Amino acid sequence: MEFVRFGNTGMKVSKICLGCMTYGTPTERWPWALNEEQSRPFIQKAIELGINFFDTADVYTNGASEEVVGRALKDFAKRDEVVLATKVFNPMGPGPNDKGLSRKHIMSAIDTSLKRLGTDYVDLYQIHRWDYETPLEETLEALHDVVKAGKARYIGASSMYAWQFAQALYTADLHGWTRFVSMQPQYNLVYREEEREMLPLCEDQKIAVIPWSPLARGLLTGKRTKGGGETERARTDAFGKMLYTRDDDFEISGLVNAIAEERGVPNAQVALAWLLSKPVVTSPIIGASKSGHLEDAVAALDLKLSEDEIKRLEEPYLPHPVLDHN
Repeated sequence: MEFVRFGNTGMKVSKICLGCMTYGTPTERWPWALNEEQSRPFIQKAIELGINFFDTADVYTNGASEEVVGRALKDFAKRDEVVLATKVFNPMGPGPNDKGLSRKHIMSAIDTSLKRLGTDYVDLYQIHRWDYETPLEETLEALHDVVKAGKARYIGASSMYAWQFAQALYTADLHGWTRFVSMQPQYNLVYREEEREMLPLCEDQKIAVIPWSPLARGLLTGKRTKGGGETERARTDAFGKMLYTRDDDFEISGLVNAIAEERGVPNAQVALAWLLSKPVVTSPIIGASKSGHLEDAVAALDLKLSEDEIKRLEEPYLPHPVLDHN
């Protein structure tokens, strides 16, 4: 396993992060989720492969993901040897204050997440989305207080516009509050809009970049077709279908398949190798729900694509509407 500095911090993370949205309890929203017994072997295997970075969120399988991940890490690793990340923003109940980034919700959400995770602190506490209803200063000061209380070591952000992230960084600096050290954007071969503004901003500000959906919800593995998909998630993930549906998306997926066949490796390794070739990328967040997923992700660290292969993969890309920032 390779380890890298997490942005401008002194913390080191594995160059592969295990995303834990799949783990917890199957629900109506997450019918494809694995239960605890099914989930634990993947977390254990990740640790055996040298992965020390685990990303979850309070909303994943309605809180069950945090519970399952917390118990598994307690059983399979020492707390200080892993980097544990979770998120806040999405609704966690029916009440008007059960969501968003108000001081009230953040202070409640961090305590509830820590209880579910069975730990005194998280290494990275991330805002899952931008809150258009709460003053930015209120959110940033609350997150600063979470860090100063020892409940989080660092704070990070996820999908938003670059101007919003720049505003957040500036406002934190202006008040002397804790600064975001990471950005979790949607970034893969078929969605590269973050290359326009967000990734250059992160590079300039030395922000860690931990992309979500690096395999485009399975499209880049060759498991999805225009007519549907083979997996339960491909069939039921309406959000994923909204993201990756265009003809040029499938054209790029076909090129991944072609290069994978030439190389004699799985498609996932090629797609991840492309992402890992970008210096601005710190650690892609990969999901693992079947045998071989983790091994393919780790093997991608050793797969170096040629300039010609990268050009072939990137050439068909066409601009996409900016998605999932609201």
